[in-house]
Amino acid sequence: MHRRDFMKAALSATAAVSGTMLPLSPLLAATDTHVATTGKPEKFDYAWLKGLARHLSGQPHHSREGQLPPQLKDLSWEEYLEISFRPDHALWSDSNAPFHVQMFHLGEKFTTPVRIYQVHDGVAQEIAYDPAMFDLGDSGVDAEVLSERLGFTGFRLHHKDDWQRDFASFIGASYFRAVSQTMQYGLSARGLAIDTAEPSGEEFPTFSRFWLEQPDGKEEVIIHALLESPSTTGAYRFILTKDMEGVMMDVDATLYPRKAIERLGIAPITSMYQVGENDRRQDFDWRPEIHDSDGLALHTGDDEWIWRPLTNPPMLRYNSYQAQNLKGFGMVQRDRNFDHYQDDGIFYERRPSLWIEPRGEWGAGSVDLVEIPTETETFDNIVAYWRPAEPAQPGEELRYAYRLNWYDLPPQQSPLSRCVATRTGLGGVVGQPREYFSWRFSIDFRGGPFPFEEGSERQVEPVIEASRGKVEITSARPLEAIQGYRAMFDIVPPDDSTDPIDLRLYLRDENGEALSETWMYQWTPPPADQRELHNE
Repeated sequence: MHRRDFMKAALSATAAVSGTMLPLSPLLAATDTHVATTGKPEKFDYAWLKGLARHLSGQPHHSREGQLPPQLKDLSWEEYLEISFRPDHALWSDSNAPFHVQMFHLGEKFTTPVRIYQVHDGVAQEIAYDPAMFDLGDSGVDAEVLSERLGFTGFRLHHKDDWQRDFASFIGASYFRAVSQTMQYGLSARGLAIDTAEPSGEEFPTFSRFWLEQPDGKEEVIIHALLESPSTTGAYRFILTKDMEGVMMDVDATLYPRKAIERLGIAPITSMYQVGENDRRQDFDWRPEIHDSDGLALHTGDDEWIWRPLTNPPMLRYNSYQAQNLKGFGMVQRDRNFDHYQDDGIFYERRPSLWIEPRGEWGAGSVDLVEIPTETETFDNIVAYWRPAEPAQPGEELRYAYRLNWYDLPPQQSPLSRCVATRTGLGGVVGQPREYFSWRFSIDFRGGPFPFEEGSERQVEPVIEASRGKVEITSARPLEAIQGYRAMFDIVPPDDSTDPIDLRLYLRDENGEALSETWMYQWTPPPADQRELHNE
């Protein structure tokens, strides 16, 4: 599905699940009285959900993709957009809960039924599909022939501070997202990534069931989810809180692999990068920059802070950044200046950043970054996740705990100077004919120890490494306009190949003390016949 379609669906507005249900004792449930329910009320907690996930991991996987009535499957996109949820039928709207829940209707591209339960005092009961929940408009859907066990395709959350706009949503496979203080959506998270960028194809696990705990006045909402795919099952618990800065989610995930998984992606993030100040490969649009995130940030176990600007590469690119007991990583939209985007309809400068903090030690592994070529902003072409060093094996129980921070900027940032801009262009010396091809990099750093006190004699130098090629014309000088420093250098490709060149840079003083975070980049030289010198 294209990303723009996904966003429209999220803003516009089961049937059976694989395996055998473990037995539960029926009880009387104290639930939202104006929401229709189906089935018997039953005991529920996270331990039971883990038991269910473990049980299902030993059963064959049965996908429910496409198992919905033809009249929903055959909807056009325009007809599907006619369907909207009625706010007066929101879950918990008849209580003092600070949160309301609205459901997404099945249809068109959303063809996997999801069962949703409400939970109160440890008792769960399934929410029935009720056509009264929706305004079907001119969709042509005949609600009379739809079953109460039809299910939904997901849901969105509203907070008492703004009942009109949702602040988080779960819809499609295991995708979910939230807003920062700007109340804008942007990048997405997922429950799990499997075999991303593998030639054999990526597997997309699905949240097949959700259990929503009634808050009863608490300023948090707890969501449980069952994850299913051909390779694994999983039990997830999300604790969501919202404040003026954005949304915070504490996640507990327990996985039960059905088979060996070589490339397992924990806490995956999906974003979009088409055009930016460092990558103008797709320069046909009138807007200077088009992206939901401009960089990948990492805080390693040995306290190094790394900034990796994103790119829109000419071919699929896969990078792996090794780390032991990672302290955090995330996709960040550092550039929050409207003038740099000039988009007065989508407002890319308001996109949230997503910072992930492991709770507990994750051991050895890597943060993997996948960049996919794109010619359109409707395609999410950037993926990042934590990959454990050891492949997952069938019969294991894998447990991960982490916190997701959906803020304008991450709550944890480097105390050193941070990269605020990366620009690239043809190298050489202005005014002198170029005798060979080189590529210029200009990197701006702001904050941390800069600016130095007046009269300071502290010297600054760039430390630059390149995996191949020659580095020349290096400098690091004060830049008063940003109250920081600008580092510059040229890289000369060693040959005519287009093999990527890995670059690394940071600033230090005359005593060898690091003054900035570490900037990392991967540059692909153009083919030999496209290396224009542009001499007069």
